[in-house]
Amino acid sequence: MTATIAWDDFEKVDIRCGTVVAAEQFPEARKPAYRLRIDFGPEIGEKKSSAQITVHYSPDELIGRQVMAVVNFPPRQIGPFISEVLTLGFMDAEGAVVLAGVDHPVPNGARLM
Repeated sequence: MTATIAWDDFEKVDIRCGTVVAAEQFPEARKPAYRLRIDFGPEIGEKKSSAQITVHYSPDELIGRQVMAVVNFPPRQIGPFISEVLTLGFMDAEGAVVLAGVDHPVPNGARLM
């Protein structure tokens, strides 16, 4: 476990739910990854993300899936691609990423409370 933080620190991290609208291979990435476009609703719009989720997911099965992402990190250059949000997940026992998500649909852009 990491150090204890104040509630104000947690509130600074803007975690939102969005729907994957496009997913494709990202061959230029150092580790296997996909380039995602995620719709976070009218307030935030569509954002791009590089996600190392190739073990458990194919691009086709990601389309339409709701995912969680940190939307207020600065953009990060990953090879020729700029990742605008950090798609969230957990490592499984073998070190592959399993996406964090919701178990019932929520509006795109809904904030983690």
